[in-house]
Amino acid sequence: MEETLRKHLEEIIELTDEEFALVLSHFKLRTFKKHQIVIDQGDPVKYNLFIIKGLMKSARVTPDGKEHIVQFAMENWWITDLEAFHYGTHSKFTVDCLEDTTTYGLTLESKLLLCKQLPKIEHFFHVKTTTGYIALQKRVLCFISSKAQDRYHNLLDQYPGLMQRVPKTMIASFLGVSRETLSRMAVA
Repeated sequence: MEETLRKHLEEIIELTDEEFALVLSHFKLRTFKKHQIVIDQGDPVKYNLFIIKGLMKSARVTPDGKEHIVQFAMENWWITDLEAFHYGTHSKFTVDCLEDTTTYGLTLESKLLLCKQLPKIEHFFHVKTTTGYIALQKRVLCFISSKAQDRYHNLLDQYPGLMQRVPKTMIASFLGVSRETLSRMAVA
């Protein structure tokens, strides 16, 4: 598991064994069961989670009980409510496990301390945040200016293998379409 995190970090920065040991000391290994809620909408957010194994989703549930999925996160992805994590506010999303999931969790305090101790980690997080923001912009633009079929193909590109791991109703929620519309797109 440690090697998965190290490989992920070293896609952006180089680390000595000593530096990686320092990084690892700030993370907490956390395991969750399928269907376990990790962050509940309205609660404070303690961790930014790096997924080693498994699958999670982030969703907003409206007062009438309708779920709007905003993110799926699988191996080598990060997931949290970033605003609540950074500002100490309450989460606007629920994050739960779609499979048994193993993560490395990082608190904000540990992240800030680690960035002071090892400035190259700050660069890592800057790159990850920037690429995440760009991906979010693309998703929003796709959502407001593309047809459902295009959103479906973008999902297949961004999340390879996801269709085999989650129910079609969740895919439909993520795409903002009905289950029936999704079935028609999958056939086309």
